[in-house]
Amino acid sequence: MMHIHRYYAVDIVNGPGTRCTLFVAGCEHQCRGCYNQSTWRLDSGVPFTLEMEEQLIADLKDTRIPRQGLSLSGGDPLHPHNVPHIRRLVKRVRRECPDKDIWLWTGYKMAELSEAQREVVAEIDVLIDGRFIEAERDARLLWRGSRNQKIWYLRQPQGEQTDDEPAERHAQQRDPQGARREGTMQHQ
Repeated sequence: MMHIHRYYAVDIVNGPGTRCTLFVAGCEHQCRGCYNQSTWRLDSGVPFTLEMEEQLIADLKDTRIPRQGLSLSGGDPLHPHNVPHIRRLVKRVRRECPDKDIWLWTGYKMAELSEAQREVVAEIDVLIDGRFIEAERDARLLWRGSRNQKIWYLRQPQGEQTDDEPAERHAQQRDPQGARREGTMQHQ
């Protein structure tokens, strides 16, 4: 069973627009300077139950407070223990809420992902990869805590990113130096 630390039904900090955000437990990286060390242990937090999952889906479908999508952070959603649970969740969100985008933060680099982790990534829209490196911390970055972390736009937003424009270059263009929303939680 996967554990979580926090679920925000309405969040405007962890990704664009109004979102549902889930912070999962478990992280192998244990980066120096991590602001979320309490999420490192797999058994910390509380079990992510079917009732919680049902609430998350209901919140994504709620028209009173429209959500743009789901953000998955932690800990690390791509921790090997979490992968089967996250894969099932993102496939369900994709199936039942096809108009919602899915963002995921991981300490793994895209090139390091296992086959099982890649199956999760195939279902999401945006991946922010790489460990938080304290020496490369930059509070001016949007959606990232350190300069080494990369934003991968994996699905083409309407009217953006052509086949000859790699996702990484596109991500850099969308994240100009100095772009920062006030109050943005830095992902580390």
